[in-house]
Amino acid sequence: MNPRKVLVTGGAGFIGGHVADAYIARGERVWVVDDLSSGRRENVPADAEFVLADIGSSDVVDLFRDVGGFDVVNHHAAQMDVRRSVVDPRLDARINIDGLLNLLECARANGTRRFLFVSSGGVVYGEPEERPTPETAAKAPLSPYGVTKLSAEYYLLYYARIHGLQAVALRYSNVYGPRQDPHGEAGVVAIFSSRLHADEPLTIYGDGEQTRDYVFVGDVVRANMLFTDSILADPVGIDARAYNIGTGVETSVNQLADALDAASGRSGPRTHEAERPGELRHSCLDVGRARRAGWTPVTPLRDGLAETYRHIAAQEAVR
Repeated sequence: MNPRKVLVTGGAGFIGGHVADAYIARGERVWVVDDLSSGRRENVPADAEFVLADIGSSDVVDLFRDVGGFDVVNHHAAQMDVRRSVVDPRLDARINIDGLLNLLECARANGTRRFLFVSSGGVVYGEPEERPTPETAAKAPLSPYGVTKLSAEYYLLYYARIHGLQAVALRYSNVYGPRQDPHGEAGVVAIFSSRLHADEPLTIYGDGEQTRDYVFVGDVVRANMLFTDSILADPVGIDARAYNIGTGVETSVNQLADALDAASGRSGPRTHEAERPGELRHSCLDVGRARRAGWTPVTPLRDGLAETYRHIAAQEAVR
């Protein structure tokens, strides 16, 4: 069989780079589109075709035409900073809505069948009443970023129903792992790892009892590979083809700091600052639907933290 043509947007990013690696390992032909606003060129696999472009630009239209269409589009590119979306919601919408529509129109016009979209279980549900939270829970985003992710899922539903696109939404929890940049749009695991390595204090906002569902990037990659080929349900609503990708386990910021102390073999001081306005108190995803589809998270938090810390420490040592 001829290898499929796969487009990974945001493939210079932390997660997207790992996903692009996995497609190449399966023998697919991979193109990466990234504007490098937050991604890093070294995250792009050597065997991928790299295109420096904004996902909302005519360059993407030209790419689809020149390649002759893609069999699979895996859409990781996004404006993902919640606080930035509050400050500039129009920028957030330009990237996360207009950019998505540019890709969807290109996919429709060029015969793409499978379209994987990275949504966010941490924002589309808002502050949920039920934890772990299932896909069918009420949607109540509390930020412009969350609104764009939810809006995008409705666009996917439209393209599935009207144009037959095999669209899948993967609602990630808090993803961590090697290549996460502690100096960019990083999560708390990367930031804490960098500070521990530098013997700097860990800053905890509020009382540190807010909880998140931390999932290792290797497990997230396996989910992307599975849902690239899985049989999909009929698109009867936005939840029908949506899958939570997390662990179903809540970990507080204080517990995370303790676990990183153990993983790194270090113990640094901790400082507390005022709770950040608008931050969710708790988030944890029910991953039963993904398990039934054949995916399960397999990386224990302690092992994932140890691997992440080793990677970041090695990177920091050569900065």
